[in-house]
Amino acid sequence: MERSEAFRDRADAGRQLAGHLHEYARRPDVLVLGLPRGGVPVAFEVARALEAQLDVFLVRKLGVPGHEELALGAIASGGARVLNDEVVRSLHISEETIASVAADEQRELERRERLYRDGGGPTPVAGHRAILVDDGLATGASMRAAAVAVAEQGADEVVVAVPVAPPAACAALEDEVDRVVCARTPEPFYVVGAWYRDFSEVSDHHVRELLRRAADLRTGEPRAEAHAADAGW
Repeated sequence: MERSEAFRDRADAGRQLAGHLHEYARRPDVLVLGLPRGGVPVAFEVARALEAQLDVFLVRKLGVPGHEELALGAIASGGARVLNDEVVRSLHISEETIASVAADEQRELERRERLYRDGGGPTPVAGHRAILVDDGLATGASMRAAAVAVAEQGADEVVVAVPVAPPAACAALEDEVDRVVCARTPEPFYVVGAWYRDFSEVSDHHVRELLRRAADLRTGEPRAEAHAADAGW
């Protein structure tokens, strides 16, 4: 891969991704949902370009005990759970183990919900055209959990939108949602971070400030602290 093919950073990726979603611009029923943490800077740019509301949608990977980098599934806001049946079967993972891992991740999911929204509740999904945004897909397990949850919560349309993903991951989601938008589908794929020149870790503080900035843009009342934070990003 030539570095010139990579996105400059997540903001650049979000602006390019928004160009593939222009038909959703200025529609009052559109809700952009960023998957924290890396998906939120991308989603912020998408929401700004579409003049749409932004919120976060929490997803937590369920790692195999002792091999946490291997996902046995994922959980999402609203209680949805998706399992990787192949991993569960091949490793003979019991329901008791899955429940224990899910309970731990549910506590972290709820902690982040409170942190990102200052204790407030999520934006209702029902009746919206929900656009789920992340900074990229690898296996797509976390995004699949989010899509299931959003559909269960009554979204009128579920759209998955990412800047980059392997073709197989995008294809696998097409039966799960109404529309999949993958701006780039390189082969070979490697990893998501390989397609960004700057793939710095996104902090909880950054997520909180982007949510505040998005709210300010919709109300037209910018906060001084948000602009001060911009200078340090």
